[in-house]
Amino acid sequence: MTTTALTTHTDTHYKRPDWFTRRVMNRFVNLLMRLGISVWGSRVLEHKGRRTGELHHTPVNPLMFDAMQYLVAPRGEAEWVRNVRAADGELVLILGRKRLERTAQEIPVAERTPILRAYLQRWKFEVGMFFDGVGPDAEFAAIADRHPVFILR
Repeated sequence: MTTTALTTHTDTHYKRPDWFTRRVMNRFVNLLMRLGISVWGSRVLEHKGRRTGELHHTPVNPLMFDAMQYLVAPRGEAEWVRNVRAADGELVLILGRKRLERTAQEIPVAERTPILRAYLQRWKFEVGMFFDGVGPDAEFAAIADRHPVFILR
């Protein structure tokens, strides 16, 4: 992988979840996945807080693309993104009792377009509103720097 800049956007882009999403939906989806019930392939992302070291659990939608697994941050520079970066990519994906330890490597902005396109084709019904009206058939160059993408190894 080249040393291309990972993020070039000068303003941090983040669409904070509303109260209902944080307090009700995320908790409900996390509960389902802890019981082993996945919603269209979703998983619980376990990541260590960069300041406290406490474990956090966030629902995510992994993407299989070209035989590789990716995590995309549809809301932008979310806390989980910052925590994973601070932990040198160390994370755990959880479904039920199954825990998969992974290392995430951030994809440079210039290489994100096909992954973002595939992500929106798969998850648009759930996360399309976070992509500023860009659909799976649109040009992604204008928004690629606002949505961190990680390949999981």
